[in-house]
Amino acid sequence: MPVIRPGLNGQIVATPLRGLGQFVHEGNKLLQQDETLAASKNAAARQWDSYSVLVVDDEPGMVNFIKRALESRCGSVHTAGSVEAAEPLVAQQRFDLIVLDISLPGMSGVNWLKQLRERGVNSEVILMTAFADVETAIDALRAGASDFLLKPFSLAQLINAARRAFERARLEAENWVLRREVASHASRSKVSRDGLIGHSAAIAGLRGLLQRFAPMPSTVLIQGESGTGKEVVARALHQLSPRADASFVPVNCAAITQELIESELFGHLKGAYTGAAASRDGLFYYARGGTLFLDEVAELPLAIQAKLLRVLEERSIRPVGSEQEIKVDVRVIAASNKPLADEVAAGRFRADLYYRLQVLELALPPLRERTEDLPELVAHFMDLLSPALGVAPVEVEPALLAAMAAYDWPGNIRELKNLIERSLILGYLPQDLPATRLPPAAGEPLVGVAPAEESLSQVETRHIRAVLAACAGNKSEAARRLGISRKTLERKCLSWGE
Repeated sequence: MPVIRPGLNGQIVATPLRGLGQFVHEGNKLLQQDETLAASKNAAARQWDSYSVLVVDDEPGMVNFIKRALESRCGSVHTAGSVEAAEPLVAQQRFDLIVLDISLPGMSGVNWLKQLRERGVNSEVILMTAFADVETAIDALRAGASDFLLKPFSLAQLINAARRAFERARLEAENWVLRREVASHASRSKVSRDGLIGHSAAIAGLRGLLQRFAPMPSTVLIQGESGTGKEVVARALHQLSPRADASFVPVNCAAITQELIESELFGHLKGAYTGAAASRDGLFYYARGGTLFLDEVAELPLAIQAKLLRVLEERSIRPVGSEQEIKVDVRVIAASNKPLADEVAAGRFRADLYYRLQVLELALPPLRERTEDLPELVAHFMDLLSPALGVAPVEVEPALLAAMAAYDWPGNIRELKNLIERSLILGYLPQDLPATRLPPAAGEPLVGVAPAEESLSQVETRHIRAVLAACAGNKSEAARRLGISRKTLERKCLSWGE
């Protein structure tokens, strides 16, 4: 029977179909040559080691040809002879690529593909057939196929189709990450590649550690007070690493409910829990080949901490509702504004996970310990925010900078950024705030200065209560003025019994 295929100049021509037995025999010859070359290469050089493939075809010779071609390049290759045999595999595991024959016993490949898309399965799909016409190709594309192979096809055609499919998947994942960053209003600024501003001794030491840590694949734990720039440092580690061209996926563990955090991190299958109307990939999947940044890692529930530990040790994830493992190549960077050693001692954080995250550790200095960087930080935020707000920069006099250097900055860099933003909107730097209050002239009585016997904790408590009173009890506005999160403010109020 003739086969319909594209000819020269876009013409459609008919060519006789060779027997599949002859095709498979010739294909296996090519595979033997290809495998001989591949065997001489290091196993680590496999092209798509993190990708999984499902081949669905009722012709054993064709299945064997495709499997042998891809299993030396991909992480795993599963096979099935019909849609009915493939369904349990898709229910248990997420496949990056499905190579699917159109003519199958039982349900056809095109009809099954339509069902997969309706269920939210977004794997790349290559359809193949020995009997094709223009209408069949159009139906395949409408059903959601990403590519179309006409039997018999060569090894090179198969590999090129798989390469295009994996590239599309990579681009879609990167697009998802970028949309997520835009939605979260992640700010960007024109600073040095490591993202750090300042030349104090503390920052110089931090830069040196970044240069040593970034090229390594090891996990990194970043600890520091709220607002010290932990995500900036995590991004610097990513940008300076060999993974810089892949995705950087940040997630705030404190912002996701305990019920959804497992699904958010590892993904889920359709029907895995109430409300799971479609399958969904997790953040570990989208970070493959890149970096996953777990901010506020101390807020993870203990049950999720155990599963995260297993992921770090096994380098594989199990989506909610699935029985199959998915290999992931992800560098994990974690951060906490609570000393994790104290959380371990209090029984709120697993000791084994703490030591697994603490392979490399960075301690970020608070702003009060690097006040010599204030002029550069002020200038940076002026340059960053004034174009966004459409206003001219505000001049900061040396006396005000001296007053700012004497302030404790409990909200650290975030508090400073908020102060600069407020000043740009007002058109001047207010001098009635604790951070900018000038010292009294000689002989003038001190007003609002804490007694010498008052502790730092008492000063902080008094300041926060004063800001709350100025905001008429509005905690969201008070947190914004203080440069801390509302959750942190509520935690402090709770510790005071308020």
